[in-house]
Amino acid sequence: MPRTVLAALVVVAYFLLPLDHLGPQHPVLSWVVFCLVLTLVALLLLRQVRQVLAERPGARPGLAIALLTVLAVHVFAAAYYALSHQPGQFSGLHTRLDALYFTVVTLATVGYGDITPRGQTARVVTIVQILYTFVFLTAGATALGQWMRELAVRRAERTDRDRPG
Repeated sequence: MPRTVLAALVVVAYFLLPLDHLGPQHPVLSWVVFCLVLTLVALLLLRQVRQVLAERPGARPGLAIALLTVLAVHVFAAAYYALSHQPGQFSGLHTRLDALYFTVVTLATVGYGDITPRGQTARVVTIVQILYTFVFLTAGATALGQWMRELAVRRAERTDRDRPG
């Protein structure tokens, strides 16, 4: 299945999955799922970074890194949405779209202030998202940029070789 289809499925799943079963009703399950999925995404991102650094021929990290980033964003959004059901954790976060919006605003370090983590758990998850972004998503974006530069150089060299001269 193409990775672009998988990314679309992640978005659709986020809006359709029964996330109401997570959060205060099942805190242990919620934390286990959150930690396992983020760990899996981090390991897969690091694998893609390693492939770029090792300059493996045929590696195509572009779509994989983008898909993993989309997945990480939606995992954090799901966590925020689940936390929003616990009184006192968030102010201004009521819907899945609010949670996704807050995740993207936090990821972009914009922080409009219309949604704020009030409770300690919400603040911890926000801190985890910021650190996760600094370490894993930034490493993935950097590797992707390096891969794209190398690809452009190889294409330019091929074009130069193919020119009559």
